[in-house]
Amino acid sequence: MHLGIKAKQVGGVSLIVGLAVVMLSLLHVTFVARVLLEESRARGELLANTIFQRAKDVVPGQAEPYAALRADGGLRAILESSAFARNVTYAAICNVDGVAVAAWDPSREGNRLAPAGELDSLIAMRGLQQLLSIYSSGGETLEVRQPLLLGGAKFGTIRIGVSTLLVREEFSGELWLVGATGLVALLIAIVVSASFAQLILRPIHVIRGGLTRLGRGEFGVRLDLPQQDEFGELGSFFNAASAKLSADRSQLAGQKANLQSAVEHMEDEVAIFNPAGELLFANPAMLTTLPPEPLGRPVDDLLTDGHPYRDLVHATIREKQSRGPVSSAIPRATPGGGAGPAEGAERLVMAHAIKDRDQQMLGVMLVARDVQALGRVQSMLNYSRKLVALGRLSAGVAHEVKNPLNAMTIHLELLKQKLLSASGAGRRRPVAEDGGVGIATAGAPRAAGPLPAPVEPEAPRPDLGPALEHVRIIVGEIQRLDQVMQGFLKFTRSEDLKLQAISLSSLIDDVVRVIGPECTSAKVEVITDGLDRVPDISGDPTMLRQAFLNLALNAVQAMPTGGTLRVSAASARGRRVEIRVEDSGVGIKPEHLGRIFDLYFTTRKKGSGIGLSMVYRTVQLHDGEIEVQSTEGHGTTFRISLPQAP
Repeated sequence: MHLGIKAKQVGGVSLIVGLAVVMLSLLHVTFVARVLLEESRARGELLANTIFQRAKDVVPGQAEPYAALRADGGLRAILESSAFARNVTYAAICNVDGVAVAAWDPSREGNRLAPAGELDSLIAMRGLQQLLSIYSSGGETLEVRQPLLLGGAKFGTIRIGVSTLLVREEFSGELWLVGATGLVALLIAIVVSASFAQLILRPIHVIRGGLTRLGRGEFGVRLDLPQQDEFGELGSFFNAASAKLSADRSQLAGQKANLQSAVEHMEDEVAIFNPAGELLFANPAMLTTLPPEPLGRPVDDLLTDGHPYRDLVHATIREKQSRGPVSSAIPRATPGGGAGPAEGAERLVMAHAIKDRDQQMLGVMLVARDVQALGRVQSMLNYSRKLVALGRLSAGVAHEVKNPLNAMTIHLELLKQKLLSASGAGRRRPVAEDGGVGIATAGAPRAAGPLPAPVEPEAPRPDLGPALEHVRIIVGEIQRLDQVMQGFLKFTRSEDLKLQAISLSSLIDDVVRVIGPECTSAKVEVITDGLDRVPDISGDPTMLRQAFLNLALNAVQAMPTGGTLRVSAASARGRRVEIRVEDSGVGIKPEHLGRIFDLYFTTRKKGSGIGLSMVYRTVQLHDGEIEVQSTEGHGTTFRISLPQAP
């Protein structure tokens, strides 16, 4: 039978208390027995001394001392009073032959009294022997004796009988009291020990409850225990271990989710079998080649005889060695889950033997790779390399174009300044005789002396307005071309992502603060929802802030008469976070929806066509997705999906 700690503690304490009560009760009982026996002896001795004193007064001077004792009324009264003494059964004066000379009962006089032991011998015994003698069957009578001397010679004995049966009756009352006291003490001990056990075991129950919660997979379990004793230290150790375990579990959960997501999105077919050939795991790509509900079924039930997957799994289990890669034509799966004709797709199949540290077989991991997909990936890699080379060439060309543009801008500015100087050079020049040059002032009095020189006619001013307008147009077009080149260089420049955990709430708050003045002037209300209830995202803070800023500015500019800009977020499947940017603006025309992320495409007069392209590129760099929904005249919604931080 299994006993709990509380039952053991209560039982142990009760046993100890019970033993203590029994021992103390025995000591008390033996003490009480001795006291009762000594009291009985004292009463017997008192009665014997009283008889002795009376006999001492009666016997001297008497020719027949026995007759004098028998005839004395005072002595008779003393002997008869023995019947009222507690535990005393008789009192008599006997001669040397044991014959009663004077007795408590006159009928006993002249008869020999039955021999009896002495009470002192019982009192001299040990406690348990005394109890056994008192409780012997039927009881016995013991005597207190005192000799009578006459002239120095013994002529009789005073015998006082004490019954152990009467002592037993008196002792039984004390015994019941001792038993009741011991039982009450035992009950009190049980109650106290149970309460004390509950108090002592409470931290253990708390710790057990915490361990149970940890066993159920709960995170962040903490114990609230007082810190004044060892249980408090144990609680502190438990909390530290729980926090470490929660952190490890969170990390493992993230790694498991990432691994599961990676395996589920793999184009390779992956399956794991146990040493008995039963399927334990299959990713979605492998499930397409297997019948419905394949988990737990043996490979022989899943694949037909001669199937490359089946043969390779059996060979790996039999030889306990990895096999492959082997190129095989895999039969196409039929709608019912069986194998179709043999002209299926070609696969590169590998079987890995999974072993433990002792090299014992744990299972087989089967991996099948589409050879055609490998060719497509290789072609895509080659195409990507060509695009990279083309991007570098384009960046170099753009850089070489920028230098002449800068020179053209400078020289056009110099040309503009010269044209402006030439337009102000046609002023009147007075010509004086004798080579003197002066200025004629209208209305000035003539001075005495030579007459003023005649004034040369003013040269006609050239009309430079059209030329300056052409210069202005050329400068504007060069500046626009420079902006295009700047955007092109920015778009083609490689970016080094500095990934870190980002709080979406803080990121959007920064964007809202930046666009606040423009929203106020445009009468646009900004509403955020759910940003503080989603996990952190993984990304580059600077790039994501710029991307969301571009989206927010586009939304504000799409609401010229005011409106509402709503930014909301929610958790999505696959450890991702979905962010929605919605406006109540003019919307996007259906024919423009497919081109809004194209570089340089814009519907605004002063737009550059770069902002949304940069947003699309930033989301792609962060392994994200972006979608747009719009109804002309009713607003636009951008949905961005980004991965959670690990």
